[in-house]
This record gives sequence, C-alpha cells and structure tokens, in this order.
Amino acid sequence: MLLTDIEFHEASTLKEASEWMGRYAPYARLMAGGTDLLVDLKTHRIGTAHVVSINRIAALRGLTTTNGSLRIGALTTATDLLNSTMIWERFPGIVDAVKDLAVLQIRNMATIGGNIAGAVPSGDMPPILVVLHATVNLWSVSGEREVPLEDFFTGPRQTVRRPDEVLTEIRVPYPPPRFGAAYVPFALREANGCSVASAAASLLLDERNTIRDARICLGAVAPTPKFAKTVNASLVGKAAEAATFRKAAEEAKEVALPISDVRGSADYRRELIGILTNRALHSARARAVGGAQ
Repeated sequence: MLLTDIEFHEASTLKEASEWMGRYAPYARLMAGGTDLLVDLKTHRIGTAHVVSINRIAALRGLTTTNGSLRIGALTTATDLLNSTMIWERFPGIVDAVKDLAVLQIRNMATIGGNIAGAVPSGDMPPILVVLHATVNLWSVSGEREVPLEDFFTGPRQTVRRPDEVLTEIRVPYPPPRFGAAYVPFALREANGCSVASAAASLLLDERNTIRDARICLGAVAPTPKFAKTVNASLVGKAAEAATFRKAAEEAKEVALPISDVRGSADYRRELIGILTNRALHSARARAVGGAQ
C-alpha cells in the first residue's frame, strides 16, 4: 500500500492550518494522529491532494478545567485520557470508551479530536461524549463557534465542520450530584476491532431514584451516532429500575437503523442494541447512586 502524490503542510499555528485548509479546499485533509487518515489514504478509501498536519500545535494538547467544565484538547490521545486520575474519578464513562480502543500503539497516537472529526459511524468516543452533554469548538480565521456534539454529525464521515475550520477542543460539563454515565460496546475482537454495535447512557436521578434526565446514544447502527431522543423522553419521570430499563432497551432497538455487513446482520445488531442499552443504563444507575462519575 503506497501513498499517492500528496503535498504535505505542517502548520505551527491554527491560523496557518485554517488558511491552508481554506486555500486548498476541497482537496485538503486535516491530520492529527493520522491513525485513520493514513490508512484511508493508503487503501484508497479516500483521496486528497493536500494533507495539513496540526500535530505541532501544542495548545491543542492536554486536559484543563475551566468554568465548571472539562476541556479536552483535540490532540489529546486515548493514552492521555487513561493516564488521567481525574478522568478515572469523574468520568468513568470515558474510560469505558478508551480502555479497549485498538492496541497500545494506536492509543498512543490516536487523538480524541480525530476520533470525532473522522465521523466514522462505529467510533467509540462520540456516543459517550454525546450523553455527557459534550460540545466541540470549531475555529477558523473568520471566527469560532461551539456546536453540541449530537448536532455535529451529518452522515458517514460527514460533519458540519466547514473546510477552513479546525476542531480545537471538546468541552464536557462537570457532572452534577447523582449523575452517572456508561458506555458498552460489542466488537468481534477485544482490541483493534470496530464496534459491531454500542450504547452509551447517562442518568440524572433525584433522591428517590426517579429519573430527572436521561440520554441514550447508539453507535454503529445508523449513518451517524444515533441520539435516541424519543427513548430519552420516555425515561424521564420513571423509576430507575430494571423494568424501566428493559422497556427503554426495547425502544432503543426500534430507533436503531442498522445495516448488514461483514461484521454482522442488521437483525443481529438490533438485538445487540437491546442488550447493550440495558447494560449501559444499569451501569449508569450504579454510578449515579454510588456517587462516582
């Protein structure tokens, strides 16, 4: 597998990256860790004439907290998240999504921004971040904007990001008391395999364990991460108990839009969604009641 002739640009500032992307659009691709892009280029899944690397922009790395929210720089890697005590203590749902993400070498390179901006329907990060109320920041020389993650994806490998925009960070609000979230994927292999189906869930409970807010997002069973609005609404006001979760899991199966491919049939994926949603809701409840997030 060989790369075709491509002009490589290494940006040292966001301004450079934005200007190059705008100048060469639509024949340019942004590169962060490169774990997806380089494979896609070598296998000719996609083609491009220009690659603009943002890997040298140090401001896009790391975790910070500001104004009651967590900021994840776009170049932060999966390994960075796993090495963060704060993530383990406050956001165990994120740990669910990255602990088995590919193999160690890939986790050391794969960036969180790239996992999101690539918009692959089976991506592990988008579902859990959607249920955590995450937003993404998009920067260009003409300005910046913040977009709720559930509104970011428009189709397979397609997003609302404009050609000259760079995804700079992901913002996740700190969870309130009695909030829990979990992510449950199913893959054909424990590591380095795409999810056949996945489910993320978050719950906010009152003192009587009644559901005040709920969010469910399904992965690998629709053209984009499937934010299950109707299922979410049906959970509010209900007791956080097994019967409620079973009913929600059945509803999640109905809103899923799976396809059949080499990893599984549409019917198989739909059945998986019921099981995974039920497990995610139970785990989210346990974290909400136990006080850990």
